[in-house]
Amino acid sequence: MDLVDKLSVLAENNNKIDIELYSKYNVKRGLRNNDGTGVLVGLTEIGDVHSYIMDEREKVPVEGELRYRGIDINEITQGFIKDNRFGFEECCYLLLFGELPDSNSLAEFKDLLGINRFLPDNFTEDMILKAPSKDVMNKMALSVLAMYSYDPNPDDTSIKNVLRQSIELIARFPTMAAYSYQAKVHNYDGKSLYIRSPHAELSTAENILHIIKPNSKYTELEARVLDLALVLHAEHGGGNNSAFITHAITSTGTDTYSAIAAALGALKGPQHGGANLKVMSMMEDIKSNIKDWEDETEVAGYLEKILNKQAFDRTGLIYGIGHAVYTLSDPRTTLLKQKAQCLAREKGMEKEFNLYALIERIAHDVFVKVRHNDNVICANVDFYSGFVYSMLNIPIELFTPIFAIGRIPGWCAHRIEEIISGGKLIRPAYKNVIGKKEYIKMPARDMAIQNKSNDLPLEG
Repeated sequence: MDLVDKLSVLAENNNKIDIELYSKYNVKRGLRNNDGTGVLVGLTEIGDVHSYIMDEREKVPVEGELRYRGIDINEITQGFIKDNRFGFEECCYLLLFGELPDSNSLAEFKDLLGINRFLPDNFTEDMILKAPSKDVMNKMALSVLAMYSYDPNPDDTSIKNVLRQSIELIARFPTMAAYSYQAKVHNYDGKSLYIRSPHAELSTAENILHIIKPNSKYTELEARVLDLALVLHAEHGGGNNSAFITHAITSTGTDTYSAIAAALGALKGPQHGGANLKVMSMMEDIKSNIKDWEDETEVAGYLEKILNKQAFDRTGLIYGIGHAVYTLSDPRTTLLKQKAQCLAREKGMEKEFNLYALIERIAHDVFVKVRHNDNVICANVDFYSGFVYSMLNIPIELFTPIFAIGRIPGWCAHRIEEIISGGKLIRPAYKNVIGKKEYIKMPARDMAIQNKSNDLPLEG
């Protein structure tokens, strides 16, 4: 055992807390109440997730609802789809400013985003290409922190300045993600380097596809589907991990770049924004182990193996099925699934889509059979988002960065809300359960080690 192995064992042994103590002291693990609801730590007007009603102190599941600034996500999406408009920029305006823009205001806002899509002079070469990362999310976080050095007024937390910084970051995120990916595949995978300038007149979704595709070609449907995915990922209430991180860090009075970089770090985690990668890995495993993708019995049998920790990654999880908040349905899933089906027809991937739909349909019954409980579960948006991105030929390394591109307007809105309405350092309590210990002087420590060595049995 080398020194690092020895120290790792020591660290693990001295950081285990008795699980029963959490119940004894009524600790809200994960900031969740015993009934699964979130601990109320703040107020927001930005996003709202609704999935149950309380009836005589009991949670009653209802169809999921998601509202941006009080407006149902279904109404928002139906509005811009019916008018044949891209919706993400309108969604950004709504989240940041609290109201829907008129035609002129939206046009001005799009122009403002357009002129800010370009990275500062020499930024791409000095901050991205010269220091590539194996992970695009980490490179994006580093790029956001580096923006501090290019900002003439980085620490000013006035709303006007924070709003200026927010708009620049929203506009530049697609460019940062695309260039970080290109640097990664060129330096680590030996692929050709494509560095394309964004087009100010294109929408966010169109710019993403223009910059990342080797031939810069995409269909109208591809751009519309990606635009919808960005809208559906733009906000999810103040309680999701990365939004809460944004509130917590903003409450310290720090700069915008530090707050958004931290949010990126939170979103990278496989239990948050990285979940769609797990779904894709699981689906590839299912497809390779099931002969007939249309055989419900065979598919259900393999899902049972996954739940029993006998298949895939042996965690006992069916990724993309179930959500911390939604019960009967995830409205984002419903909307994205419709577009996924249309895209599958265009791409000749209906067989794959039908497999996803079959798993979504039978998952609850499989859970009941294996886990012997009838908890209401539904497919969450991660179940279909990775499949959509793969049909768009978006590299898997960009799946979570695409999520971040969609979510940054929500983060910025929460940062502004915290600055205006928070006003208090977020500092939850942790109870120390180790008790008092005496300080042992070095000679006594050395003597204890010597005595321990002398007590070991002699070999041979």
